[in-house]
Amino acid sequence: MHGCMGKQAIEWLASAATDPQRCKEEWDQGTGPALLQAGRFWDVLSVPEYLGLCALDLLSRNRRGIPAPTLVDCAAQRIGFFLPPGPVSERIRPGVRHAGRGAWVAVPPPGRVAGRLEWLIPPDGTGTLHDPGMVELALSEADGTLAVLASTSRQQGERYR
Repeated sequence: MHGCMGKQAIEWLASAATDPQRCKEEWDQGTGPALLQAGRFWDVLSVPEYLGLCALDLLSRNRRGIPAPTLVDCAAQRIGFFLPPGPVSERIRPGVRHAGRGAWVAVPPPGRVAGRLEWLIPPDGTGTLHDPGMVELALSEADGTLAVLASTSRQQGERYR
C-alpha cells in the first residue's frame, strides 16, 4: 500500500472504525480484516457471487457506474458493493443482504487480501461509492440474464435425456 491513494484509502476506511489509529496499526501488522461500522460513511449490499460478478461486469462494461469499493468474500461466495448510507427498500431481494446502521462489516486493508476477503475494486480514498440506482439496475439486468441462462441450460439438459 504505497503512494498517496493507498494512504488516503486507508485513512478513509479506518475512519469508520471505533478506534481508527488501532485499526491502521492492525492493518500494518497484517493481523487480518478490521470490523468497521456500516451506516455512517457507507452501507454494504451483499449479493451472491455469481449475481454480483455479473452486475459488476455490467457496471464496468456499460460505464453505468464509476469504479467504487467492491469486496469479495471467497469463502461465503458473496460480493459486497459499498453504497451511500440510506434506506434499502428497493435494494432487497432474495439472497441480498444489507449492512447499514448498526451492522459491522469485516474489511481488509486496501490493496491486500485478509483471509477470505479481498478487494475486487479497492477504495480510492476519495469516498467514492456505488450509485444505488445503477447497482439496482445492474443487479436486475444480471438477474434476468442469469434466469435466461438457467432456463436455456435446463432446456439443453432435457434435450439430451
